[in-house]
Amino acid sequence: MSAIHSSHLPASAILLIHCPDSKGIIATVSEFIYQNNGNITNLDQHVDLEREVFFMRIEWELDNFIIPNEKIGEYFDTLIAKRFQMQWQLHFSHEVPRMALFVSKQPHCLYDILARWKSQEIEVEIPLIISNHPDLETVARQFDIDFHLFIINGENKREQEQEQLALLAKHRIEFIVLARYMQILSEEFISHYRNRIINIHHSFLPAFPGAKPYHSAFERGVKVIGATSHYVTRELDAGPIIAQDIIRVSHADSVEDLIRKGRDLEKVILSRSIWHHLQRQILVYQNRTLVFS
Repeated sequence: MSAIHSSHLPASAILLIHCPDSKGIIATVSEFIYQNNGNITNLDQHVDLEREVFFMRIEWELDNFIIPNEKIGEYFDTLIAKRFQMQWQLHFSHEVPRMALFVSKQPHCLYDILARWKSQEIEVEIPLIISNHPDLETVARQFDIDFHLFIINGENKREQEQEQLALLAKHRIEFIVLARYMQILSEEFISHYRNRIINIHHSFLPAFPGAKPYHSAFERGVKVIGATSHYVTRELDAGPIIAQDIIRVSHADSVEDLIRKGRDLEKVILSRSIWHHLQRQILVYQNRTLVFS
């Protein structure tokens, strides 16, 4: 999948690795980069001692690197990855991913993401916004982004999702953000974007499910409210968690206060997750994430 190239980001390569733990992994990978005239700018690693699994994110400059970009993966796989039984991903910092936004009626996350994009806080291409309601088309127009409406019901869900997938493929979309998209994606749809669909929800789940969680939380007198962002899996709201946070509330807060504070937190946590994804800082293993700094 091709990506837009950034003209002002430094050219670097990023490797995300996991494999059975053994001696010499860091030294071997570092030597590979050094021998090919690369300069390592970031290295973060972790060992799961219980499972005996090694994880690493390593980044190096490409300016004087001997191996051409298109050959790095092939060389690394042949010389190192097979030897250590590695699962690996290679990314380039100067390639700008293409992101699609899925929305319904609530605008707070959409506005926040678009503001960060417009101010270049996040560097990403946003070719289109997809929705199952017409309410936010005016927002898409404000930011000059194509808006596509797909009315979904029990009878046409698969057909509509197939059209959505075709549209995403046409626009070479790398990942999807559900910015308060109130529609459950099918397992078939998710399979096309495994660990590439980011969702946000309030952290009351499963204690306060349903359409009015803040009302239920108010009735129980909660003392904290939170938000959780995660990758989407076939099990609803149970995918690998990327980011979470909470804020404290009290008896003085009304239901409206809880909703306002909760939405503020949702915006921050969703955008934080997008940032980690764009920086290639997330490694998914089983149903957990490692989020490197």
